[in-house]
Amino acid sequence: MLIGLQNVTFEFGARAIIADATWHIQPGERIGLIGYNGTGKSTILKLLVGQYTPSKGTVEKGKDTSIGYLHQDLLSFDTNETITEVALGAFERVRALEKEIEALGIELEANPEDNDLLIKYTDALHEIDVLDGYNIQHKAEEVLHGLGFNSEDLARPYKEFSGGWRMRVLLTKMILQQPDVLLLDEPTNHLDLPSIEWLEKYLLHYKGSVVIVSHDKYFLNKMVNKIVEVYQQQLNFYTGDYEYYEVEKEQRVEIQQRAFENQQDYIRQQERFIERFKAKASKAAQAQSIQKRLDRLDVIEDVQIERPNIKINFAVDKTPGKVLVDLKGVTKRYPTLTIVDNAFAEIERGDKIALIGANGKGKSTMLRVIAGMETFEGERVWGHNVDESFYAQHQLESLNLNNTVLEEVQECGSKKTDLELRALLGCFLFSGDDVEKRIKVLSGGEKARVALTKTIISKANFLMLDEPTNHLDMHSVELLADALTKYDGTLILVSHDRFFISKTANKIWEIEDHKIVEFKGNYKEWLEWKERMAKQKAAQPEAPKATKEEKKSAPAATYAAAPAKPAESNAPIDKDLQKQIQKLQKALAQIEHNIDTLKKEKEALEVQMADPTIYTDVSKFQVIEKNYHDKNALIRSMNKEYEMAFNDLLILESK
Repeated sequence: MLIGLQNVTFEFGARAIIADATWHIQPGERIGLIGYNGTGKSTILKLLVGQYTPSKGTVEKGKDTSIGYLHQDLLSFDTNETITEVALGAFERVRALEKEIEALGIELEANPEDNDLLIKYTDALHEIDVLDGYNIQHKAEEVLHGLGFNSEDLARPYKEFSGGWRMRVLLTKMILQQPDVLLLDEPTNHLDLPSIEWLEKYLLHYKGSVVIVSHDKYFLNKMVNKIVEVYQQQLNFYTGDYEYYEVEKEQRVEIQQRAFENQQDYIRQQERFIERFKAKASKAAQAQSIQKRLDRLDVIEDVQIERPNIKINFAVDKTPGKVLVDLKGVTKRYPTLTIVDNAFAEIERGDKIALIGANGKGKSTMLRVIAGMETFEGERVWGHNVDESFYAQHQLESLNLNNTVLEEVQECGSKKTDLELRALLGCFLFSGDDVEKRIKVLSGGEKARVALTKTIISKANFLMLDEPTNHLDMHSVELLADALTKYDGTLILVSHDRFFISKTANKIWEIEDHKIVEFKGNYKEWLEWKERMAKQKAAQPEAPKATKEEKKSAPAATYAAAPAKPAESNAPIDKDLQKQIQKLQKALAQIEHNIDTLKKEKEALEVQMADPTIYTDVSKFQVIEKNYHDKNALIRSMNKEYEMAFNDLLILESK
């Protein structure tokens, strides 16, 4: 064990965050710490590092365990040093050795015959070599580049950068320190998609343990092999990725609810027997025996859901024309930066577009150009009957500071009742008396959520959304994504939340070479297409670059699936390939057979679990419940194996 909690209870005043919780972090684990907003995820990280002291229990830590803790409070740090110097602060021992070697070198010049000095100098050189100290500059620059900094940035002072970029520098320093345990509180909040992808690749090969608090479902699903859920003051453990947790959580709730109902039926039956026969002499002893058995019974708790799935519904007042926005020869540039140059694009009715790419490419600027909030060259032609609504977390000036949260959304003219408005605000983390708070006392994130709520009830048929998920928890992101999937209108959004993009977008826009490149398909298809293009490019010699005239005459780039290879007539049969295909086909048939067998065994267990009498024997119930979980895990594993084999077969058959 590296670090952990042993029977820990922690309270803020009368409110318990966790009660009698035990959790040990082992070497090599990549853990997702999840839970609704306000359940205490960040508090638990602070307990682990000693910033908070538990009310009861102990925080245990290995003698030599080193911890790196990334959190928002680090932004109070400031310095005139360059960002490279800040990052190099990770190598304290190496830098101390560098100074020592320099000082010893000067002394040796003055006293070349001093054997003790020579031994110290040699030992210092050996230690710096063992620590790979000659490569620290390269290591620091590599990580900084990976997190989105360009070569010119490396010599700039840390204090010149905004909060998001400062957080990247501090993350770089922490990564370079290579602690035994990395505690990362919302590490993707300030990263663009390329930087998130780089961080994923890095952390997947990280030798230490990693604990991640994140609302980015896609990131968690790729990163973690264990989930710790904070739920109703308890820590619940799931061994698997986030996708596994979702399935397993649903099954646990379903099984517990079924077990609760069956046990309640059993208790009612026994109580009726006791009530009927307790006064009858011939049956009194039996009734008393049943009562004792009931008194010893381990009562199964009813399932309680902290946050119900309230539906978010978008209403659209009027239907627009076929084309909502037509961009013709649009150019947007600043004195030192060009965003787009003579760009053409159309937004059609029903489009749900994700505008993606690295920070600095001008995604938010492009969104403001479409909304008419930026000056530009060229034409932006607005379509017929377009009723637009623009959301950005920085566009909060329209909020009336003297209104309460509820009053602010009441003024939108949505004709929703107060009960409906309260339910909708609950989806965006305003519960109970929170709706009576004045706008002027809200934090920036809370104001952003009010503005987002107003956007949703605006009845617009065209939405422009800039980072709408930034201040939402995972549950709210899912509700919003589901609502936008069913939304009858048109939208374009900027987001770094890949789960949200993959759920909502049916087109991808990317700014490349100052042009808008459109891909007709969802995010997963776009990723597959990018990977395919990268492989083709790597396999082929580099073609000569087209001239400006050739580029102008080329058709506009809208990408679909890669064209199929033309059939080669009289091509010789590849016997090895045929053997591989046959082998995979046999393997698929065997996997299908195994899945069918497991499903039948699972159904048999479900029949046993439906019998109320089973709950009188707790140990027997636990064995059956474990078998049921094991069968489900095997079925999921087999399904994944089947998908991989099937994909391999498709690749072989396409050759």
